[in-house]
Formats: sequence, structure tokens, C-alpha cells
Amino acid sequence: MIKAIVFDFDGLILDTEGPEFQSWQEIYQAHGCALTLEKWAECIGTADAFDPYDLLEERLDRPIDRAAIRARHRARQAELMAGQAVLPGVERTIHEAQAMGLKLGIASSSTREWVTGYLDRFGLRGHFSSLKCADDVALTKPDPALYVLSVQALGVAAHEAVALEDSPNGVLAAKRAGLFCVAVPNALTRQLTFDGADVQLNSLADLPLEALLARLQG
Repeated sequence: MIKAIVFDFDGLILDTEGPEFQSWQEIYQAHGCALTLEKWAECIGTADAFDPYDLLEERLDRPIDRAAIRARHRARQAELMAGQAVLPGVERTIHEAQAMGLKLGIASSSTREWVTGYLDRFGLRGHFSSLKCADDVALTKPDPALYVLSVQALGVAAHEAVALEDSPNGVLAAKRAGLFCVAVPNALTRQLTFDGADVQLNSLADLPLEALLARLQG
């Protein structure tokens, strides 16, 4: 019996990943380099992949002004994020889970400051009784530690929880920890492969939560 739902954050609750990738692509293009989705996919859903600053220096074969590039990246990302809204089906899923008496948590490879800033902005933070972020673990996804901590904090067994993920790294982390996993790719990650997921949806708005859980357990 499912007792808890654990949400990823970036790309699942809010599309932060498209703006981040676009801002880095623009920086690489300005330096005469290309940054492909195939390469960028290594770091989607994790904080333990390649460093885009290191990669750019490697491509250019010279040092870069990291402070200036960091400022440019953050400014452009903030500009692209300004018009973002919570992704379709997220709030409905939260309310349906609460109506069913399910516990709710978040497991994110981003920092707590990043995640809580946006949760507070959209009035979502109070819905989650557990929040596990990069600050809480030595290794982020695809390592299972974030999900192991999440189910422990929620007081459920791994097989009693469902992870909602938008990236292959996240799916791998959830399955390694023993959770059911629903892949919900966003506009960027839809181009990637999600072979390990138990169910894949185009959007959380596709199915009522009760029907989704029935499919997982059927």
C-alpha cells in the first residue's frame, strides 16, 4: 500500500532546468563553443556531474573569467525564470495526496536555499513534511541517499513510497532506494530515455493520483 509521495523539485515542480541549460548554451555560443543536450544531460537531476566552467576552459584551452561568467549566467537564468509557473498537475497531485492521507516529501539535488526560495514564492512549502536536499547528503542523485533519507523522515518503507522524477538520474536514484518511480519528463528531458521508470507520463495532469497509484500497484 502506498503511504507517501516524494517529489523531485527542479524540472518536476518548476521548470528550472530549461532556463539553466539555455543560459549556459548562450554563454558557450558567445565563446564560439557548443553545449549539447547529450553532454548537459549528465548533470540534469544531480549536483555531482561535470563543471560547466571546467568544460568551457577545456574547450577553449585557456582560463576564463569565472566571476564574470557566473554573474552573467545567474542574471540570464533569473530573467528566464521570471515568468515560470508551477508545472501542470503539481498542485492537483499535492491536494489529491493530502485528501488520501498520504505523506509528502521532496528529494532534490539542489541546495535547500534554492528549493525553499521557490517553494515559499509559490506557497507550497507547508505541504511537505520532509525536505531533503544536497546539503543533507555526501552524494546527490543518482546515488540513492536522498531517497533513503526521505522515506526514513516520512516514516515509511521504501516500497510504500512513490517518487516523481523528471530526469534519468533521478529515476535511477529512486529505484536504487527501492521506491516506485513515475517519470514525468519536462520539455528538456523529454528527449532523454527513462527505461527504469515504472510509469512514464507526459504531465502530472495526465492522470488523477488515485488512477496513477492503481496503475503502479496493478
